Amino acid sequence: MNATPTSGEARFDVDGPVATVTLDRPEVLNAQTPALWADLRTFGRSLPGDVRVVIVRGSGRAFSAGLDTSVAATMLGGVSEAQIAQYQEAFAWLRQPSLISIAAVHGHAIGAGFQLALACDFRVVAEDVKFCMAEVTLGLVPDLGGTKRLVELVGYARALELCVTGRRVPAAEASQIGLANVVVPAASLSDAVSDLTAAVLAGNRDAIVEIKALIAAAGGHTFAEQEAVERAAQIRRIQDLSGLGE
Repeated sequence: MNATPTSGEARFDVDGPVATVTLDRPEVLNAQTPALWADLRTFGRSLPGDVRVVIVRGSGRAFSAGLDTSVAATMLGGVSEAQIAQYQEAFAWLRQPSLISIAAVHGHAIGAGFQLALACDFRVVAEDVKFCMAEVTLGLVPDLGGTKRLVELVGYARALELCVTGRRVPAAEASQIGLANVVVPAASLSDAVSDLTAAVLAGNRDAIVEIKALIAAAGGHTFAEQEAVERAAQIRRIQDLSGLGE
């Protein structure tokens, strides 16, 4: 790795094709700060090319209780669009086509914590989870990419309701409405994440990259447009597998 985290608010580990981000401020339920986001952004930019899966988890009793309240007071004093764009980059790299990102979520996932989980491709959720888009309670809006992913997962009406009410969504409901890929007992969370990681790694990397790109684009395409990009992707795969693309 050519990046060294400076905030001390997270641990970053790379083990072959798997990278792990562990939010590590358990004493404040892994509340987030711009310093953490800077480290996340740097880590994302510095990942080795052979990393295929990124796991995001939280230490202690919660995934993340959201924005650190002391930071929130400072930010309310003024923040620029350029600064917010940098904060967004801290989460955006988790969506890149070359990676599959998995959020291992337990306890609270509130505000920025909810949006960090949403930035990941998959959410493996413990039974004690409470999701909450709490920005409205501060007079703010979700601004870390969460609104688009939330609409994609649960639809317009449900996404709007969750954002404007700030209510808490338990694990069972999260599974029912599409926020969670799987719900497991808290003691089984690590094993469930490991099983999903192994299943992803068992697949052909180039095929998975193409599939993720196809799925990500599908919502904005007509059937004819999607069929066209499917054809192009399949030709690339066949050429690669047969050696004709060399």
